Amino acid sequence: MADETPTSRKSVKTYIPAYQKEAWQDHADDLDMSQSEFVRTMVQAGRRHFSDEDLSEQPASESQSASSASEQIELTEQIRQLLEPHQVLTWEELVEEVIGDLERDLEESLDELQEANVVKYSGRDGGYRLVDT
Repeated sequence: MADETPTSRKSVKTYIPAYQKEAWQDHADDLDMSQSEFVRTMVQAGRRHFSDEDLSEQPASESQSASSASEQIELTEQIRQLLEPHQVLTWEELVEEVIGDLERDLEESLDELQEANVVKYSGRDGGYRLVDT
């Protein structure tokens, strides 16, 4: 079809239980997203867990937008999970919890990169650098 571009839109229809639709709509409203945008973002985020692909079939701007939105959804869900057992956490406690996860993820990623000989710590340079190839 000659009039199709990489950014042209197509409709997708699915059927879900009413309670699930309501939950998705509430979550989308909480994130100030349309229901279509919410579902599209959640599907793309879920696909990342099933494939090593970088969602390359999407235009870069749409992929970045979906990635940013899915990160926001993940953070929003993390905050909900942190607050659920405590009901009240201060700003500082929330920051500590969220940053702690980021620090742990950063350390694990750096460990993996060092084991793969992609990155190394240089005392002389005072930080991490890519290994010369």
